[in-house]
Amino acid sequence: MSLWTSEAAAKATGGKVTSAWECTGVSIDTRTIEPGDLFVALTAARDGHEFVAQALEKGAAAALVSRVPEGMSPDAPLLIVDDVLEGLEALGRAGRARTNARVLAVTGSVGKTSTKEMLRAILEGQGKTHASVASYNNHWGVPLTLARMPEDSEFAVIEIGMNHPGEISPLAKMARPHVALVTTVAAVHLEAFENVAGIAQEKAAVFDGLETGGIAIVNADIETADVLRSHANSLSAQIQDFGETAQDWKLLSVTLKGNVTVARASHGGDFALFKVQSAGRHFAMNGLGALAAAEALGADLALSVTALGRWMPFVGRGARETIYLDPVETERTLELIDEAYNANPTSLGAALEVLAAAETTDGVGRIGKGRRIAFVGDMKELGPQEIDMHAELADHPAMADIDTVHCVGPLMQHLHTALPEEKQGLWAATSADIVRDVRRLVDAGDVVMIKGSLSMALAKVVDAIRKLGHPAPQSKNEDV
Repeated sequence: MSLWTSEAAAKATGGKVTSAWECTGVSIDTRTIEPGDLFVALTAARDGHEFVAQALEKGAAAALVSRVPEGMSPDAPLLIVDDVLEGLEALGRAGRARTNARVLAVTGSVGKTSTKEMLRAILEGQGKTHASVASYNNHWGVPLTLARMPEDSEFAVIEIGMNHPGEISPLAKMARPHVALVTTVAAVHLEAFENVAGIAQEKAAVFDGLETGGIAIVNADIETADVLRSHANSLSAQIQDFGETAQDWKLLSVTLKGNVTVARASHGGDFALFKVQSAGRHFAMNGLGALAAAEALGADLALSVTALGRWMPFVGRGARETIYLDPVETERTLELIDEAYNANPTSLGAALEVLAAAETTDGVGRIGKGRRIAFVGDMKELGPQEIDMHAELADHPAMADIDTVHCVGPLMQHLHTALPEEKQGLWAATSADIVRDVRRLVDAGDVVMIKGSLSMALAKVVDAIRKLGHPAPQSKNEDV
C-alpha cells in the first residue's frame, strides 16, 4: 500500500521531483532500509547524500535530498528540497494533517519509551495503531514517525524527548496530540537546566501542541506536579492525574509476585485490577498512566487492562530472563534483569527496588546462598551535583536488601566508596574491564541486575552473563 506518492510528497514539502514514484515507507538509514522506502538524506555524523546511491541500489523508491548527489543518474528518483530536515518536518506535518487518528504524545524523564510501548500494546487491539519506533523521539525522530503514519491510522502514539530547553514545544505542535502524558519529572539532563523545576517546565511544553479540548495526563505524585498542572491550565486543557495521591486514577496497591506486578486502582468510583509481566513499582505507575491516557483517547478500559497484562519490557529496559548455567543440572540457574539501556537517579532507584524484592535461590550454586547483585554504570548529564547523586545511592532504602554492588565508571567510583564494605563489589573503569571477572562474580541462585547510561556499554556485561549458559525458552507467566 502506498504511503506517499511523488506528487503528494512534493506538495507537502514544496520540493521538486525528478520523476514519478510511490513509496511504502520512510527511512533515514541505509543499513535498515527496505525496498520501497523513501530515503531521507539527513546530515548527522555523515552527510546522507553520500548514501543515496546505496539506498537506491537497495531498492529505495526515491530519495529526499537538497542537491543531486555527485555521479547520480539524471533520471534517478529524487525529491529535491532546500533543506532535508525541514523537508522531513514538512512531510511529518502533512502526515499528521491528513489522518483522522486519535493522537497521543508521551514524554517524561523516565519511562516514556516503556509507556509508549504499553500504549502500543493496549491500542493495537482496538484499532489500527501507529507508534514511534525504538526511542525515535527527537528533532528528526518525531517528524520521521509522523511521516511514516498511514493515512488510515486510528490511533497514534508519539514519543517526545529532549536534552535541552525549547525542544519539546515545537515537536508537540507538530504532533498535535489529542492527549498528552507526562510519565514523571526527575533529575535527568540537569547539566542543561538550572533545577528539576526547569525540567518540569520543559516537559509541560508537551501540552502546547494539544488540540482544542485536549487532555493533559499528569503524574500526581511528583513534587513538580503543580508546574505541569499550571501550564496545562494556562492552555485551557482538561487535566487528569494518576498516582497514589491522584484524584482521577488513584493507585491503591502494588504487589510484586515473581516476575509480575499486580496493581489495584480506582477511577470514577470503579476499581480496576491490572498486571504487568515484569516486576517493579514503576511499571505499575507507567501502566496506570497508560490506562488513563488510553481511556482519554477513547479506548475501552476492560480491553486495555487485558492487553496491558500481556505486555513485557524490551531488552535493556527491565527485561528478565532465566539463564541456565548447566545443561544437565537444570536447577543451576540465575535470573538476569537487563536494564542496560539507560540510567538516571530515579530509574536506577526503581531498578534497585526491583532487585531488592527479587527472590533468590539457596543451595544450588557453589556459594550455597543466592544473592542479589547489581552491576551499575555511570549516570550521565546530571550537571554539577553528579558526584553527590552517585554517592547518595548508597543510602537508598533498597540497598539494605542487596548483597553486592559492582561499579563501573569514574562517577560510580563515588558510590563504590560510599557503600558499606560488606556490599562493595569490584570497581572498574569500563564495562570491558569488569567483563573479564563476570564468571567469578555471579553464581547459580543469584539475581543479577545491570543498569547504566547507554554510553557505559553495560550491555557487554549482560552478554557476558548470557554466555555463561543459555537463556530459558520464553514462557507465559502464571496467572495471578
